[in-house]
Amino acid sequence: MAPNKIQDGLVVSVQYTLKLDDGEIIDESTADDPLLYLHGADNIIPGLERALTGMAVNETKHVTVAPADAYGEYDEDALESFPLGFFPEDLELEPGLMLDMSDENGNLFEATIVDVNEDEVLVDFNHPLAGETLHFDIKVLALREATPEELAHGHPHLPGMHGH
Repeated sequence: MAPNKIQDGLVVSVQYTLKLDDGEIIDESTADDPLLYLHGADNIIPGLERALTGMAVNETKHVTVAPADAYGEYDEDALESFPLGFFPEDLELEPGLMLDMSDENGNLFEATIVDVNEDEVLVDFNHPLAGETLHFDIKVLALREATPEELAHGHPHLPGMHGH
């Protein structure tokens, strides 16, 4: 029997609209291009995953996720200055530019340039949605059992995807 409620180990297909407090839509997925995730594998933010547990196909819900259950509170200490020479010369440095940076251990971080002056660049390592309360309107489109490979890898595989 096919699963009928969202629980760990299922691949879930949802459509959603994500808004901020001011009503601005900042992300959405449609029925034609749904979000697929493996429930219970931390593929999505914890507050949303908790809210989806137990939902059925075609069920809709409005979910509000506080920063602590989404991308964390905004951390003033996550701002760092780098000398201008740290960046490639051909990179056009301007506020709002998103960068992928890595530390000496090779860990990747997304960062956003906050300010640029003649000597240095102020970079923000907070997630762009840190400190934001997120408002999801969500509809469950489909559920299926995850394959053993998907469970081992911790995320769904789309048809035609191999070895990730």
